[in-house]
Amino acid sequence: MAFLFDPLSVLFVFLILLGAVPNLFYSRGYLPHIERRWHYRIHYFAFILSMLGVVVAANGVTFLLFWELMSLTSWQLILTEPEEEGTIPATRFYFFMTHFGFVFLLLFFLIATDGDLEIGFAQMHGIVAHFAYPSLLFFFLLLGFLSKAGAVPLHVWLPYAHPAAPSPVSALMSGVMLKIAIYGMFRFFLDVLYPWPLEWGILVLVVGALSSLVGVLYALSEHDIKALLANHSIENIGIILIGFGMGMIFDTLGLGILSSFAFIAALFHTFNHMSFKSLLFMGAGSVLHETHTKNIEAYGGLIKAMPITAWTFLLAAVSISALPPTNGFLSEWMIFQSLLSSNTITDMSLKLAIPFAIFALALTGGLAIACFVKAYGITFLGLQRSANARHAHEVNPAMRLGMLAMAGVVLSLMLFAPSYIRLFDIALVSLGRVGAYDAIFPEGIWHMHSVAINGGVVSPLILLASLLAVTGLLLYAYRALGVKERLHRTWACGYRTGPRTQYSATGFAGPIRRFFSWLYRPQEHLHRESIPGHESKFTDSSYEVHVRPLFERSLYDSVAAAANWVSYWVYRLAHFEQTRYAAMIFNLTLMVLFSYRIFAHEFSWATFALESVVMVISIKVLIIGEKE
Repeated sequence: MAFLFDPLSVLFVFLILLGAVPNLFYSRGYLPHIERRWHYRIHYFAFILSMLGVVVAANGVTFLLFWELMSLTSWQLILTEPEEEGTIPATRFYFFMTHFGFVFLLLFFLIATDGDLEIGFAQMHGIVAHFAYPSLLFFFLLLGFLSKAGAVPLHVWLPYAHPAAPSPVSALMSGVMLKIAIYGMFRFFLDVLYPWPLEWGILVLVVGALSSLVGVLYALSEHDIKALLANHSIENIGIILIGFGMGMIFDTLGLGILSSFAFIAALFHTFNHMSFKSLLFMGAGSVLHETHTKNIEAYGGLIKAMPITAWTFLLAAVSISALPPTNGFLSEWMIFQSLLSSNTITDMSLKLAIPFAIFALALTGGLAIACFVKAYGITFLGLQRSANARHAHEVNPAMRLGMLAMAGVVLSLMLFAPSYIRLFDIALVSLGRVGAYDAIFPEGIWHMHSVAINGGVVSPLILLASLLAVTGLLLYAYRALGVKERLHRTWACGYRTGPRTQYSATGFAGPIRRFFSWLYRPQEHLHRESIPGHESKFTDSSYEVHVRPLFERSLYDSVAAAANWVSYWVYRLAHFEQTRYAAMIFNLTLMVLFSYRIFAHEFSWATFALESVVMVISIKVLIIGEKE
């Protein structure tokens, strides 16, 4: 059987369709902006079909086939506009990272299926249960899926690939494709690798906490609106992983109902991130479509020219900032409740990891609000900062329809949260978890409960109704009292108000950037042309700041330098010392054979010692040789 339609697969098919259908309308309106239209159409529909194929795959060969097709079609979609600056390097980086993860997934399937990639997941579970090194399989899956999801430290490709892709593709990749990796974690951790040790859950939790912090901190320093949103994808993948890690931890400790609650929170945030991140990329694409630039500093005042884009972007920004009573608030509230439900746990490692995750999630929430105040305020409010912003107008009807449809998805996740949570609960029960829906809504849909003892309670629908009622009363009072309006020039401390005297994105993020300067290590460039004889007076001045991500600077540059050194050494060896080159190939073959015996069969210290001695002698005699 090549395909599987159980509740988990159907749930993610639903997620893909929720993300793809509004995107189809938006993409139809965006298409005239693209020159290579047939290239775009072919790979666009193949990309959607490949994602559907991954989530309904029933065996290893089908899963890997559609996974690779998903990677290749998304790679080609990023290449839709190859003449744009930075597109070619971004596609190279993405191609490398996506196949880096694929190698580890392939290794997992080769071991978990014992070489027969056509067996089902249930049979894989039986093989894995007798494998001597389950942690090795765990790391293979973690590296394979997190490189696609964009979690730290495998996240560096996101701020390059998403800005380079056409905006509908950015919305699909960030909103939907990253969630396919989350599906893989649910499918193979709960269906194949179960049960797991406590350390696995702690590692996922810590990776999630680091990802959420790193993503939001680098989003704050970005001036490219699509790179800013890409960094927020790293942040939200981290939040999902926090919920997933807590689910693993609670399950290991035998707390079934708390485990299901945390897994439901992770699934809920997966759907929420799909909705508001897709809408944000659509809004960013509409602004880019009209202003022809991704630089936030060149925007301003677009709310009057692009009202539908502005209001739908605002809805998504409020939701991603987790402000009540939005869907983003509800899922993050559930994840917070999962973390706070651990107060009775006595394990020392958890007493360190969980408070760190609580700190990271709380700080992430505050910084996300600051970031979207910057993104929305600098983009849509104030005065226009460029000629392109002054001549911008609302996008075409198809693009508007796509944004409005996705806004409807965001609102549905808020208004019908109990229905979505029931779907998540059904999917988890099908994987053998304890049902938690009745414990979350014991008094009906009006009150949402944490399942822990003395846990919190929130009433999202009542809160929403209260906010709407108060807003309506204020508007009624405003009109009934006949409040007069007076227009007057803004007071700017004696200076003439203009686009150049407004708050800029650089200035807004300045205090946070200076506070985290040890992390950012910004490169600042100040140019000033002073009037001769007057050092304090100048005719022109400009200030630029650039931040290169820490992991790219410290980890990836070092790996690239090491790879260059090794390739140069192998080149010299192959061209000038053919005998040693052949000996090196022979020794690598020996190492692979010995390693296969160790991992595929029972481990023996005596055999391991003997094989190690053989390897050392072979390397000494055949490669190192006699010293001259």
